[in-house]
This record gives sequence, structure tokens and C-alpha cells, in this order.
Amino acid sequence: DGYWGYKKLKEVIAKHNVVIESDKKKAAKLFPWVNRTISNAKRMLNGVHHNCINAKYVQNYLDEFCYKFNRRYFGDKLSDRLMIAAMESTWY
Repeated sequence: DGYWGYKKLKEVIAKHNVVIESDKKKAAKLFPWVNRTISNAKRMLNGVHHNCINAKYVQNYLDEFCYKFNRRYFGDKLSDRLMIAAMESTWY
């Protein structure tokens, strides 16, 4: 969407395509999870990190969000997978 806050993305990522859809029904079909995912990421950044975001570590914060989002249904296997991922990952 054309949210003003996304204009700063040019400073962080290489490519950002803007698709503006004024019809809410069409937008819901085009982007069913986009707004929810962005909202959840912003909530994590504001809630967990309390607006103390260091630009140097933005990719790490987003990696953390993606990791948690992709594993939201792991249930009782989460602790095993977390231990394996922690041992195999590198901190940038």
C-alpha cells in the first residue's frame, strides 16, 4: 500500500515495489496477510524492543520476526528446533 512510513524502506532494502489499491475488497484479495504481518512486525519492534531500534541491526530484528512467524505452529517441537537453530546461526 502507499503508507507514508514505507518510504524509508529505500534506505534499508534494495527494492520496494508500491502497489496502491483503493478498493478495500480488491486489496484484501491481493494482500491477505500483508497488513497483518506488517502490523505484527511493528508490534514486535515497538513492544519487545521498546523503540530502541539500532539501524545497524534492523536485518537481525526482521530475521527474528520471520523466524518466529514461520514457526508459530510448531507447538511442542519449538524448543528442540530453537536449540538447533541457535547452534547453527551466526550473529551479524
